[in-house]
Amino acid sequence: MRRSRAFSVLSLAAVSALVLSACGGDDEGGDSSAGIDTDVKSMATSKGQQGDTFKVGAAAAFDQAIVAIDQGYSGYNNDTPDTNTSYNTFVLVPVLAGAFVLDGNNKVLLNGDVMESVEVTSQDPQIVEYKIKPDVKWSDGQAWDCDDFHLAWLSHTAKVESFTAAQTAGYELIADGTCKDDLTFETKYAEPYLDYKDLFQPTAIMPAHILEQKTGIADITTLKPGGDAGQLQTAGEFWSNEWKAFDPATMPGSGPYMLTAFDQNSDQVTLEKNPEWAGAKGGPNKVIVRAIPDTKAMATALQNGEVDVIGSVQPDATAAATLQSLSSQGVTYGSAPRLSFEHLDLNYDRIFADDAARKAFFQVVGRQEIVDKLIKPVQADAIPLNSIIFFPGEEGFVDLYGDKAGQGAEAAMKTLEDGGWTKGSDGIYAKDGKRLSFEISHNDNARRSQTVEIIIAQAKAAGIEVKDDTDANFLKGRVDKGDYDVALFGWSSTPFKSSQQPIYTSDGSQNWQGLADPTIDKSFGAAVSATDEAAAIQAYQAADKALAEQYASIPLFQTPSMWGFRGIDRVYMQSYYGPMWNLGEWEKTS
Repeated sequence: MRRSRAFSVLSLAAVSALVLSACGGDDEGGDSSAGIDTDVKSMATSKGQQGDTFKVGAAAAFDQAIVAIDQGYSGYNNDTPDTNTSYNTFVLVPVLAGAFVLDGNNKVLLNGDVMESVEVTSQDPQIVEYKIKPDVKWSDGQAWDCDDFHLAWLSHTAKVESFTAAQTAGYELIADGTCKDDLTFETKYAEPYLDYKDLFQPTAIMPAHILEQKTGIADITTLKPGGDAGQLQTAGEFWSNEWKAFDPATMPGSGPYMLTAFDQNSDQVTLEKNPEWAGAKGGPNKVIVRAIPDTKAMATALQNGEVDVIGSVQPDATAAATLQSLSSQGVTYGSAPRLSFEHLDLNYDRIFADDAARKAFFQVVGRQEIVDKLIKPVQADAIPLNSIIFFPGEEGFVDLYGDKAGQGAEAAMKTLEDGGWTKGSDGIYAKDGKRLSFEISHNDNARRSQTVEIIIAQAKAAGIEVKDDTDANFLKGRVDKGDYDVALFGWSSTPFKSSQQPIYTSDGSQNWQGLADPTIDKSFGAAVSATDEAAAIQAYQAADKALAEQYASIPLFQTPSMWGFRGIDRVYMQSYYGPMWNLGEWEKTS
């Protein structure tokens, strides 16, 4: 999700990790909503962007900016299952550097502030060489170099059990990672991997020198899968557990900013400039990031001058109307389709082990009503999403859910009765002594509560009892444990589809619903190892079709983002990285 997952640029493949969006298309922003400032589209590229290379652009520094997002920071290591959220990504992107950067158009760019080059030096076997710029440093003065890339590979490879990475797609195909020198890291693949640019993204690269200092491991680059079991266990336990609580001493920055303060009670984190940053040194000297879960309250905070920038992945009609009305007060409003989608995951380990129950639930969920009431006021042309893997307009998209979801109460009741369910005296179907009653679990989010309210009424007409399970911490420790009947959240991704493999394959690290289908496994395997995009698309289509036939997950809609700002020259909410992806080049306008 990174819980958030919208996916449309299209290099073939999805995410650094798909992240939970405590929550595409060819439109790159702008005009999808009434009232949008059409100049927002021009803000989707950075000031320092040239061709396929990103650099933080030159800008005048200023004192402070206050940014509001939906939920707060919860961990420095964003790549473990319980911290892997879009909101951590939003906070950490200016803090942790990666080999590549995405601009507002989801274009994949080399991070020219820290990288000399990333080059495929051999096709068979596939070898990728990462050349790091000299004198790139963490905020504590230590080198950002090959050791950090080695740790990123080791922690995500899935071949060392003590590292609990949220997703390992691509990394597990690297047969060996080698530091040729301090500034050169080489990866050799066991099989081809088209989406290599999806690896070594910002939140994947943690400070190896901190791990070495705290564990007594002399040189992380001497550790490889199958090596010293004791040291691998020690390294994995530190990586997986010790970068969660807030400690600036062990959590340096390698990007233009660093973390300096965190108030858990107010859900507020402070960023300040990295004094060792080698790139442009403009932008706000201090950034306070506040969590405001209520999107309407977020819009009001901007209106009242309490914050300078808001960025939400939880579209809300009232909030959108407020933001659109503030142009005379100097507020710029933007909305754009994200590489993210809202969905309902059915848990196979509970009542939805029954095929008829899954199919009937699909049939009662009227997605058009949900979209009409909750999404169209934000994005007027929004429609239900009819694919898990592709977005409308992408090559490979096929409507797979239009004839499966929203067929109505009568169709659902017939499916249940054909499957051996009998309606009880209370009007609810039951089978083998168990009523068709279950909860839809989600985080504390008004739009999701409204979604469940709509589904409750739709299901009741078909003799299905649905209850609302609202839990503010659902995405922070429950969803990744499979602790739900139905999970309502969003997946957010980069423009690479291979990252979906861990979500839907039998042994996938993000497969929390207990789905197991050999056709899905085989199709994803073929897609990820394909050597050309046409073959990959065909294999992803096969996986998409098999997912639909399983009645495993109901795609609801592609999630639009919405953001607003005042007093700053240009802000664009990047689909995966959030509103602060180019924080170091913001300038004050008033």
